[in-house]
Amino acid sequence: MKETIAVGLDIGTTKIVAMIGKKNEYGKLEILGYGNAKSAGVHRGVIRNINEAITSIQEAVSIAEEDSGYKIKQGVVGIAGQHIRSIQHTDYISRNQFEEVITEDEVDTLTKQVESITMLPGEEIINVIPQEYKVNGEAEITNPVGMYGNRLEASFHVVVGQGASIRNIGKCIKSADVDLDWLTLEPLASAEAVLTDEEKEEGVALIDMGGGTTDLAIFKGGIIRHTAVIPFGGNVITDDIADACLIPKTRAEQLKIRYGSAWPGENKEHEIVAIPGVKGRDPKEISLKNLSKIIHGRVVEIFENVFEEIKIYGHTEPKKKLICGIVLTGGGAELKHIKQLVEYITGLDTRIGYPNEHLAGSTSEELSSPLYATSVGLVMESLRRNNISAVPMREYLNNIAKPEAPEIVLETKINEPVINEPKEEPTEEKNKVRKGIFDKFIDKLKDFLDKAE
Repeated sequence: MKETIAVGLDIGTTKIVAMIGKKNEYGKLEILGYGNAKSAGVHRGVIRNINEAITSIQEAVSIAEEDSGYKIKQGVVGIAGQHIRSIQHTDYISRNQFEEVITEDEVDTLTKQVESITMLPGEEIINVIPQEYKVNGEAEITNPVGMYGNRLEASFHVVVGQGASIRNIGKCIKSADVDLDWLTLEPLASAEAVLTDEEKEEGVALIDMGGGTTDLAIFKGGIIRHTAVIPFGGNVITDDIADACLIPKTRAEQLKIRYGSAWPGENKEHEIVAIPGVKGRDPKEISLKNLSKIIHGRVVEIFENVFEEIKIYGHTEPKKKLICGIVLTGGGAELKHIKQLVEYITGLDTRIGYPNEHLAGSTSEELSSPLYATSVGLVMESLRRNNISAVPMREYLNNIAKPEAPEIVLETKINEPVINEPKEEPTEEKNKVRKGIFDKFIDKLKDFLDKAE
C-alpha cells in the first residue's frame, strides 16, 4: 500500500504556496518540499487576472516539485477573500409522527430547507454548519436523532460566497495542471494548524492576518460559531508606508518587515533608518517612530473592525465567552508588538499561533512561522482525505515513457456446472452515503471544470 502524500495550495493575495507533506512514524507532518511564488492576478483573495494567477500557481507548483522530487497530481485548495461571508439562520420542521423518534432523514430535511434559502444574486451557499438543535423548545441538543418530539428546530452557521469567484480559482488550478481534490475555508485550515481542541471547546477567536484580508473564525463548544472577512490586510499597511514616506512599495514592505512596529512608544525620536534611493537618487531618511505611527494607525483600524465582528457574535454573553481569548496568525502576526496592541484594543488574552505543534522536529524554522499556518493546515486536510496527491517524479516520468499496455482478457469456455449462489441484494439504504452541501458544491465545481475543458 502506497503511503499518502498530501498537497496543499494556498492562493493568497501576497503569495501562492504549494506544499507537499506526509506523516512520519510519530504521526507528525513531515514537509517534503514547498514552493513560494509571488501572487499575481489576485486581489484580496479574488482572481483579477486569470493568466497571471495561472502563471503564479504553476511557478509555486514547479518549485515545490523540484524541492521535493514529487509530481503534484491534485491538492486541497484554500478559499478566502472579501466575497466570503457568513450568516446565522434558524429553521424548523413540524412532525406529525410524534409517537416515533426523530430520524437522520428528518435532520437532513431540516438542513435541506436551509440549503434552499435565497441568497443575493451570484452568491451560492458553500456550507451549512449546524450549531445546536431544539426539540419541543428544549435547547442545547447536539444530536436529536432518537429523541421524541413534534417540533425539531436548529440554528445554522451558513457560509456564502460568490460562485463565479470560486469557479475562477478552480479554473486556475485546473489550468496549472493540478486537479482539485477539495476546497476548504482558509480560516478553518489555519485553525487546524494552530488551535488546540481545548481552545475550540472553551471559546477562541482565530484572527488570520494575510496580505489582502484579515479573516476571523470564532469557535465555541468545539464548533465554528462565527466567521467574517475584513477586506484589509498587511498590504494596506505597506501602501500607507509607501504613500507617507514617498518610497516604492517594495522598499516599504522591506521597511515594515525589518523595522516596523505596531506600538509607537517603543521607538525613540532619534532612531533613523536610511532607505537607498531609486536609480542613483540620494538615500531617504525615515524616523522609526513615524514609521510606527503609520503602522499603528492602520493596524488599529483593522482590529477595531475585527473586534466589531467579535461583538456581533456576542462574546460578553455567559454562554459565548471566549475563555481562551484570541489566537493571531498569518503573516501579519509577525509584526512587532502586534500582540500587545490586539490585547489593548480587545481586552482579550492573545497569543501568536504557530503551526509547529503538528510539524516534525526536522522542519525548518521558516515553515514553523505563522506565515505558513494556512499552508500547513491545508496539507493536514489533504492527509485526512487520505488521497495520494503526489507521486515520486521518477515514477511519473516512467509512466509517461512507458504507458501501460491495455490488459487483454481472453474468454474461455469451460463446461462446468453452473452454481447459482445466492447474492445479497444491495439495498439503496444500506449503501447510501449522505453528502453534505459542501460535498455537493465540490462535485458541482468539479463537473463544471471538467465540462469547461
